[in-house]
Amino acid sequence: MQTPPELDVSETLAGRQEMTSGGAGVAYSKGRKGQTLIIAVRCQGEGKIKVAVRSVQVSFSQPCAADESSTIFNEVALTGADRDGVASVEAPSAVRWSMTIGHGAPVQVEPPGES
Repeated sequence: MQTPPELDVSETLAGRQEMTSGGAGVAYSKGRKGQTLIIAVRCQGEGKIKVAVRSVQVSFSQPCAADESSTIFNEVALTGADRDGVASVEAPSAVRWSMTIGHGAPVQVEPPGES
């Protein structure tokens, strides 16, 4: 739980927050046009954290457990990921969390029924 999540080698680091309790804002740098925005959050402690990136109209919540660390990766392809921004985190003081924000190539999704 001591370190923020790591990105894949093909992804570019845009922002990082070391272990924190309570709420905070995490600034990130812009990516190239057409890249996705990747938000990886690791948390531990009883409660739920809420993440909002208002500049690209994305938000999500993540439950956290008292006895184990959990990590979730969110990747979004949307207009505006090529601009600087801030991810705002709301968390109870009992929850410790860290975050890594990056940019990467869009994930190729196969149409249903194809493999």
